[in-house]
Amino acid sequence: MDALTLLSGVIIGLSIAAPVGPIGVLCIRRTLAKGWRAGLVSGLGAATADAFYGGIAAFGLAFVSDFLVQQQVWLRVIGGVFLVFLGVRTILAKPNEKSQEDKKLGLAGAYGSTLLLTLTNPVTIISFVAVFASLGLGNTAGDYGSATLLVLSVFAGSATWWLVLSGSVSMLRRKVTQRVMMWINRISGTIIMGFGIVAVVSLVL
Repeated sequence: MDALTLLSGVIIGLSIAAPVGPIGVLCIRRTLAKGWRAGLVSGLGAATADAFYGGIAAFGLAFVSDFLVQQQVWLRVIGGVFLVFLGVRTILAKPNEKSQEDKKLGLAGAYGSTLLLTLTNPVTIISFVAVFASLGLGNTAGDYGSATLLVLSVFAGSATWWLVLSGSVSMLRRKVTQRVMMWINRISGTIIMGFGIVAVVSLVL
């Protein structure tokens, strides 16, 4: 049962982290601009949030998930505005100033920003609850050992994806010129900003 729980958690973590969204775009861009450590740490922020929401589902904390779903409007507004801010900042970033940018953001800032973005996405908790229920993993709520193992394996699965992504992208870094990096900043910033705008506008449609 422990092996099955471990495998299930890893697969869930991978499947939820893998779809390309604003976090993926942000991770790719940071890897190209600042190296694999910045990209990996950015991904680990998202993996931590995935583990947090996985814990809510695994431990059967329905009152927490209900509260987060009820507050999804404010969460989407916060996440959407933050995405727009990051998008604009990325568009305006100059490749020849990346050393200054490193000092301003740092690894802690890279981790915290993706942690916040993932936590403010109510779809994440809904996804975990739905996946856990469909796989019959909700019964770990009374088994703290299995629930803990499930949460850790979700983190491991998600972190594995970000490690593979940042490592793969970093191989291309040396081939990226300043001119190419400028266009990467503009394109990725526009995509990230677009996700933010959609998140906010969807609330009034």
